[in-house]
Amino acid sequence: MTAGSVLLLEHWRSALLALWLAIAIGAAGHALLTRRDPRAAWGWIAVCWLFPFAGPALYFLFGIDRIRTRARRLGMESRLGSASGPLHEQDVRNRADKGAHAIPMWLEEVARTADRLTGLPLLDGNRLRLLHNGDETYPRMLEAIAQARQSIALATYIFDNDDLGRRFVDALAAAAERGVDVRVLIDGFGQHYSLVPMTRRLRRAGIATAVFNRPRLLPPSLHLNLRNHRKLLLIDGETGFTGGINIGRRHLTRDAGIRRPAADLHFELQGPVLAQLAEVFAEDWRLSANENWTAPPLRALPVEAGAACRAITDGPNEDYDHLSMVLQAAISAAHREVMVMTPYFLPPTAMVAELQAAALRGVRVDVILPARNNLPFVQWASRHMLGELLRHGVRIFEQPPPFNHSKLFAVDGVYAQIGSANLDARSLELNFELAVEVYERAFAQSLGAHFTAVRARSREITLDEIQNRSLPVRLRDALCWLFSPYL
Repeated sequence: MTAGSVLLLEHWRSALLALWLAIAIGAAGHALLTRRDPRAAWGWIAVCWLFPFAGPALYFLFGIDRIRTRARRLGMESRLGSASGPLHEQDVRNRADKGAHAIPMWLEEVARTADRLTGLPLLDGNRLRLLHNGDETYPRMLEAIAQARQSIALATYIFDNDDLGRRFVDALAAAAERGVDVRVLIDGFGQHYSLVPMTRRLRRAGIATAVFNRPRLLPPSLHLNLRNHRKLLLIDGETGFTGGINIGRRHLTRDAGIRRPAADLHFELQGPVLAQLAEVFAEDWRLSANENWTAPPLRALPVEAGAACRAITDGPNEDYDHLSMVLQAAISAAHREVMVMTPYFLPPTAMVAELQAAALRGVRVDVILPARNNLPFVQWASRHMLGELLRHGVRIFEQPPPFNHSKLFAVDGVYAQIGSANLDARSLELNFELAVEVYERAFAQSLGAHFTAVRARSREITLDEIQNRSLPVRLRDALCWLFSPYL
């Protein structure tokens, strides 16, 4: 090699080193300034420095929160800074007959927390109906679609391309043919749970279909996170459905032909809260389809009393940490009991502390998890942290198969939350979720009755059981727990 070639090679090395340093400093600095979790910040900074060029490239593809930027650009932060809670004329706390609709005194702090976070009023006059599994949920949804006259808005994380999914497409197509405005929103990652995405069949049927945060190579958008996990069906401003159930045969627990059914809860709603749910769909549709959608006028129920409800959105955008903060406020306010049912249980440290503190002050805190999880590594990670809860008096139960995907949260037989969120980092930090908080004794007590029935057939986990795991099992659980922010 000639002296000139050596000199040229040294120049290239110096240029590449300078380029790598500039890119690594820029990417690591961006992670330092924008990541909310110090563990995530440290992780991405290490990746950027330990893997020349590849590390910053991975951060660019997977670490930058583009959804927040796009949300701001589309004006989705308009609710922030607006009049909140009881400053709204329609808020239940402004009713003249306040006695029949009052929020219990010990839950006022919970209501005020959600006031500030959501900027939305608590609206009374709502009806809610608990639906078990797809066996009860799908017939009610299909019936509502068949009766639609003006508008159908459907958002789901998974829309399976199976016989059940095709029934929904046929029902939606029939509605569109009779002049109903039909719109379907599917998550960009969730659509690929089927080899042939249902979006193709929907579009062939003439149904307006949008995909939320579609993965693509150019321009690069390959996020496994930032998923729209919300489940929502709105019919004519009259009836709505939300909860944990996607669209697919897996939720038909009475069908003997399904090898691994998933039990779940879903809810039918009527009343003023549908306007808030419609706003959620409109924002998601605008973000995904780049067009506006306006819900039909709300049809008032012929009743004055009913549940006081409010929508709570959560996601890695302007709504970050909303659900965690409201849940923690509710746990902190509990006097008698806290009931939690979730398939994936990896709550943030602050929520763990609230559950421990509630148990220590004499509140009965019960958590029901599935005995057999469809994601074993999440179950193993969860087992690593159960000891800290059991040691402080929190009771943990495992319910027998089939796998239960239900999300349920109730406090003192008065307050409840329903929706799509699990108690793990993916739901509370990485996904876009939807919950409805409900203040009504009858509804909260109906959830409590379901919870009690499930607990009666479940097995309680003891502290000895957790402490006496073998060393290989403890190492496996701890290793999975180490990655819990990303599971």
